[in-house]
Amino acid sequence: MADLSITQVSQKYDITPDTLRYYERIGLIPKVPRKANGNRYYNEGMQGWIEMIVCLRHSGVTVEALIDYAQMLQQGDATLDAREELLKEQLSMLEEKKHNLDRSINRLKHKISLYEAGEIKKGKSYFEEYKIMDD
Repeated sequence: MADLSITQVSQKYDITPDTLRYYERIGLIPKVPRKANGNRYYNEGMQGWIEMIVCLRHSGVTVEALIDYAQMLQQGDATLDAREELLKEQLSMLEEKKHNLDRSINRLKHKISLYEAGEIKKGKSYFEEYKIMDD
């Protein structure tokens, strides 16, 4: 894998150069090496970090959790258990979001089916029927 410029990396991973600079500034990726002219260059190792961060962000992991994860990665194998626990917590949060999203989708499908069947009734409380406050 060749060294890439910030523009090439941003195109490769479909993120903006500003996002890459932000990730570096907040510690999501280690300090990016620079050439003599001051331009950042992303070697194979840096590209691996970015790929990991992008994949985890696309999985719904928060920036805050990623900062913790990145810091633990840099500390080495002593943090293996803590990293695993962090990822398990993130998975649990995503599963809860998925559950809530699935319920919302089902509610909307049901509501649409009532319109399609002409069964919408005035005064009916879907708020109560679906126990919205129990969410």
